[in-house]
Amino acid sequence: MSGVSHRRDFLRKSLGVGAMATLAGWPQQTQAANTAANPLFTISLAQWSLNKSFFGRAGVEKRDPLKFAEIAHHEHGVDAVEYVNQFYMDKKNDDAYLKALKKVADDNGVRSVLIMCDREGSLGDPIAEKRQTAVNNHKRWAEWAKYLGCHSIRVNAASDWNKGFEETQKLAADGLRKLTELCEPLGIAVIVENHGGLSSNGAWLAGVMKLVDHKNCGTLPDFGNFRISANETYDRYKGVDELMPFAKGVSAKSYAFDDKGNETTIDYRKMLEIVVKKHNYHGYIGIEYEGSKHTEAEGIALTKRLLETIREELAKG
Repeated sequence: MSGVSHRRDFLRKSLGVGAMATLAGWPQQTQAANTAANPLFTISLAQWSLNKSFFGRAGVEKRDPLKFAEIAHHEHGVDAVEYVNQFYMDKKNDDAYLKALKKVADDNGVRSVLIMCDREGSLGDPIAEKRQTAVNNHKRWAEWAKYLGCHSIRVNAASDWNKGFEETQKLAADGLRKLTELCEPLGIAVIVENHGGLSSNGAWLAGVMKLVDHKNCGTLPDFGNFRISANETYDRYKGVDELMPFAKGVSAKSYAFDDKGNETTIDYRKMLEIVVKKHNYHGYIGIEYEGSKHTEAEGIALTKRLLETIREELAKG
């Protein structure tokens, strides 16, 4: 049996449930979050918050990415996780490792929410063959997401920005539509983060979503990624507001905190008013600490505490 056939057989036997079960879970989860028995939104932990540890950066103890869900649960009190494929690139086609990763999550009662995918090519590449290669490169991560119980893979709408606003929108929409259709039988959505270049322009990315025009393709608004170039930034609050109508997840980026526990770069109360109150979002909001002022553990704890505090405030008011 070929390696590809073996992997397909492994996934087919292991998944068991119907292919659309995961997609059916988002609206149910979102609607349920408005009831008294559920929080206003659920806090998850993005693996990138621990990137120094998982990469083994200088001065930081190297941690095992296999144990991410265990670390999230026992060390940070979070029971929903967002994986980053960069920590598993050499395990991409390793079914035994994938099975072990799921077991860690299951053994710790942790929900796998999504996988953030990078380094797999530009979905808006001007060359059609390269765009298709990027689409194909993402499929295995969608299979991972399905097996782990995630609802989505997070991708980038990268292109050659020299092609201009409208042309890059068309290119990105083409790649995203193809990938979304490829992932649909798996019950996995494709969600796009504002992540540099014109993708950090809220109007540009919202326009891409309209061009894709598929219920299984959405956004992952990130509070912090609004730098278009070295000389241009986009209004973060306007950007999040523009992306929220398509959101299937939210990334709470954080950098540093003052002695009162407030984030010093981003007005979290203003941001969550937009996300929760204005757009009635009640799904997962992922902690993504990316600063250097605090340790990774401190940054995660401070972000979590601030999200919990504002969640209580919003529930009362």
